[in-house]
Amino acid sequence: MTSAVGCLIYDSMSEEIIRVTELLATLDGVQNITVRKILNEIGATNRVFYNRFRNIDEVFEIIYSRTITKMHESIKSEYDIKTDFFNYISDVAVKVLVKTYDLKQQFSNYMFECDSRFERNRIWWTDKIKEIIEIAKSTNQLREVDSEMLSYNIWCFFRGYNADAVCRRVSKEEAIEKLKFGLKCLFDGVRKQ
Repeated sequence: MTSAVGCLIYDSMSEEIIRVTELLATLDGVQNITVRKILNEIGATNRVFYNRFRNIDEVFEIIYSRTITKMHESIKSEYDIKTDFFNYISDVAVKVLVKTYDLKQQFSNYMFECDSRFERNRIWWTDKIKEIIEIAKSTNQLREVDSEMLSYNIWCFFRGYNADAVCRRVSKEEAIEKLKFGLKCLFDGVRKQ
C-alpha cells in the first residue's frame, strides 16, 4: 500500500475513505459529496475521517493526483525516432481522451478545475511534448517552430477538447473521431513540407 500525500494517518481506513469518495464522485458528482455521505457509506464516525484528513479537499487532491498519474502513463517514456511524430501525438491524444472518459466522467469538473490550479500538471505535459517536438524537428518531420509555444498549444488543445467532450457527454467514439480531425488540422500547419 503506497502512502497518500496529505493524510494525517495513512492506513487501510484512509484507503477505504479514498475509494468510497472516488466511487461516490463517479456516481453522484463531486459537488454532491460530503464527509457525512462518505461516513454513512462506510459506517464510521467523524473522528475516523478527521483523524486522517483535515477536510474533504485533501481526499479529492489524492484522487486527483492518482488520476493524473494514470493520465501521464498515456505518453511513453521514450519517443522512438522511427515513429511518425503526428501519428504518435495523435495516438497519445486518443489514449488520454479514452482515459479521460474512463477515469473522469463524473469527476470531470473537479479534475479540470484542479488541472488549472496545479501548475505541475501543465509543466509535466508541456515538457514531455516539447521533448517529442525537438526529436520530430531533428528528424525533419516538423518545420522550424517555437517548441515551447507549440507544446503549450498542443496541451491546451488536448485539455480543452477533453473538457468539452466529457462535459457535453459526447460519445467516446465520436470524441475520438473529432479529436483526430482537429489534430490533423493543427498538424497540417506545422508539418514540414
